Amino acid sequence: MAMDDQRIPGPPPSMFYMPNFVSEDEETKLLESIPANKWITLSKRRLQAIPARLTATNTLLATDSSLPPWLEDPIVQRIHATDAFDASPHGRINHCLINEYLAGQGIMPHEDGGAYHPVVATVSLGGSIVLDVTTKEENNTFLASGRQASKWRVLQEPRSLLITCGAAYSDTLHGIAEVTEDVDLGEGTVANWSLLGDQETVIAVGEKNVRTTRISLTFRDVKKVSNLGAKLFGKAKT
Repeated sequence: MAMDDQRIPGPPPSMFYMPNFVSEDEETKLLESIPANKWITLSKRRLQAIPARLTATNTLLATDSSLPPWLEDPIVQRIHATDAFDASPHGRINHCLINEYLAGQGIMPHEDGGAYHPVVATVSLGGSIVLDVTTKEENNTFLASGRQASKWRVLQEPRSLLITCGAAYSDTLHGIAEVTEDVDLGEGTVANWSLLGDQETVIAVGEKNVRTTRISLTFRDVKKVSNLGAKLFGKAKT
């Protein structure tokens, strides 16, 4: 991968962070391009999947093999330039999950699982948020053993890119706390502190991040893709 200088120290050595992955103008255009009529409302947040949600068998029924132009240029092309998806089944990204997090909203610790090639690339838009990363084995045995799980905090700034692969993908869980402020942020508590684009702002507001609405664009290569959708809609096989 062409991002060794962006490797996050601390967690399993396969998380990479790049601040200012998109410009402010590109961020504005991306937020304006998200379809307003495709949101799916869950109990604690809303999301949309492009080109479609996966089936119960973790299959992508795609009527088109490509993502829309507003995602392809500049984001997908730029992610592909990191070589992160070169070894994936299709050699490229074929799916994007868009999540909206309002202040106070989060998601329980989870893993992305086997439906995807073990690489995930997340672009953050709008607001900053802290991602909690925990070793999977210790997380599962925490209550039984009474041991403290190994845990890292990754601060995801607006317009940043986070790539997770290798052991970080397979051996850890990740989640977002349901809080309105991320506190106690600094060099000793944030794993990617040295890679941040704007440490000064965090320090200036008292080592905390006041949450605002954040949109995450999560890119993956779904392993199983069916041409059924293409056949139903009269499109050529991909």
